[in-house]
Amino acid sequence: MSEGPKKSKYSATRRLHLKSKLLKKAASMLVAESEEKKHEKERAMNECFPPLKLAGLSTHELQELCKELHRKIDVVDDIRYDMEIKVAKNEKEIQALNLKIVELKGVKRPNLKRVKKTTDDMLGACTDNSKLMKADFKANLKTVKKEEEKREEVTDWRKNVEAMSGMEGRKKLFDADNKKVAA
Repeated sequence: MSEGPKKSKYSATRRLHLKSKLLKKAASMLVAESEEKKHEKERAMNECFPPLKLAGLSTHELQELCKELHRKIDVVDDIRYDMEIKVAKNEKEIQALNLKIVELKGVKRPNLKRVKKTTDDMLGACTDNSKLMKADFKANLKTVKKEEEKREEVTDWRKNVEAMSGMEGRKKLFDADNKKVAA
């Protein structure tokens, strides 16, 4: 027995012909199914909500009919609300189950870059003191000393005036100017 490629029982044209027939049959079945759903929907609507006969009704009978319709609407709204709550609950449950499935399957981990570690880092990772070492990482940093700029000391101006009260002081100049103005 040879292990060559297996020959199909049907030729390519025969397969194409069968495929086209299957697609036509599926299309006709879809059309029939949609028509059947449409007729089923109309039948259910006519069963639940028969057509109204408003001809020849008095005002009082019309008011009673409106009240009855409002009661039916309230019942339908209650049912609809209950179904919405059930659907929302089921959707949340489905979402939670999907998350569990993803967790069980496992998420593909991204490729991580290699980081060179020193022996101290590796030993620190194994012990409980690693938290303390991480908190004290600033202590191992290099310190940079900045040259302090020379600033002129700002002193009280009154002391400065009194200190300059000699021959060249501002106080004497001020007094001299006042004497000239007064004279």
